[in-house]
Amino acid sequence: MFLSVFDMFKVGVGPSSSHTMGPMVAGARFLETLRAAPFHAHGLKASLHGSLAFTGVGHATDRATILGLAGFLPDTYDNDKAEATLAAIQETRSIVLPDLGALQFDPNTDLKFDFGPALEGHANGMILMATDAQGDVILQETYYSIGGGFILTAEELASGGDTDDGPAVPYPFQSAVEMLQMAKASGLSIAEMKRKNEISRGCNDSLDRGIARIWEVMNDCITRGMARDGILPGGLNVRRRAKSIFDQLEAERGMNLTAPHTINDWMSVYAMAVNEENAAGGQVVTAPTNGAAGVVPAVIRYWLDHVPGASAQKIPDFLLTAAAIGGLVKYNASISGAEAGCQAEVGSASAMGAAGLCAVMGGTPEQVENAAEIALEHHLGMTCDPVKGLVQVPCIERNGLGAIKAVSSASLALRGDGHHFVPLDSVIETMRQTGHDMHEKYKETSLGGLAVNIPNC
Repeated sequence: MFLSVFDMFKVGVGPSSSHTMGPMVAGARFLETLRAAPFHAHGLKASLHGSLAFTGVGHATDRATILGLAGFLPDTYDNDKAEATLAAIQETRSIVLPDLGALQFDPNTDLKFDFGPALEGHANGMILMATDAQGDVILQETYYSIGGGFILTAEELASGGDTDDGPAVPYPFQSAVEMLQMAKASGLSIAEMKRKNEISRGCNDSLDRGIARIWEVMNDCITRGMARDGILPGGLNVRRRAKSIFDQLEAERGMNLTAPHTINDWMSVYAMAVNEENAAGGQVVTAPTNGAAGVVPAVIRYWLDHVPGASAQKIPDFLLTAAAIGGLVKYNASISGAEAGCQAEVGSASAMGAAGLCAVMGGTPEQVENAAEIALEHHLGMTCDPVKGLVQVPCIERNGLGAIKAVSSASLALRGDGHHFVPLDSVIETMRQTGHDMHEKYKETSLGGLAVNIPNC
């Protein structure tokens, strides 16, 4: 199964890739199905299940579903247009689409949160329906948001996921062992193999332009987050902190009064800036998810701003390497907090960041694999228990610590020769098993952990 760098890094909108971006994409996909139907629909309905129901309001899942049914997509999202569209739908109780006409839809009654058992296929399930003039369902599709903005229909999930009909790639590694074997046999780095795989599916120029855009959006997100203060939406009254921390760090520059560990504050502030923007519904890049969107850009920014010899020309190698590791985790385990807890989100992001940093600092493929293994191993068992279902507490700080672990993991790996006791493949499988055994209340349902032990109003 080929997973592109643009599958792992997608431009989108906060606060959640699985709970916001995924449902929006599902709504847009349903419209495509409806357009191909041999009949005319009169109305639309939707029901949210499992984690999409339990934390849907905090993750803006209802809003995203409606916008998806109105034709919005995450990568072209316009907030002003979205607000106007939502207001019009609320007023007219209908969704107007140029090619489908006015479809009856009352946000208060036609979108339901089902707090019963999750649908059979995945913790993030939703059912979208089209109705006739009598209100009878004439078209229905079940979608699963499986993490990172990826969407599968029930049929696609049952058949093993998305089909890959593209041409064969030159380095089709599906495990870390295969990746290292191919790197040794070819003499190529992980980034070079990943680049050749990408080029075999497209154009080299478009690959470089796309990667440049990914980093531009990431970096802009850091910059915006460090310039904005105020209270984050959602009702927890969480205050933005990235700007204050950044201002303090800037004031301390050159004073020779700061402790060496202050570098951790720089890593944290870059990550927190991104996740505060995500929590506010801003534009972010899934890396590999929105809830973990701050880790990879924070590690890149740390490298560029604080590591001697760093060069922006190596950013493609960083992101290609990170995407290769993220693809292994997604293919062999999960990047979904609702499926495997936060070990699958921040843990995966930390492994990706560690691998990318190790690569651009001259690490061998074996050292890169070791860096990813260290980072993921030390996130095993991490729960996803967002307070009030918002991607704020503990998510924002957790990205900062994920970035610090990524840098530490890369540094440790570079001190060795690539030989180590625990293989990355074993850690990925352990994460999968741990996620399977983890109680549902700790997997993005806000029914356990910090979500019930911290007052949320």
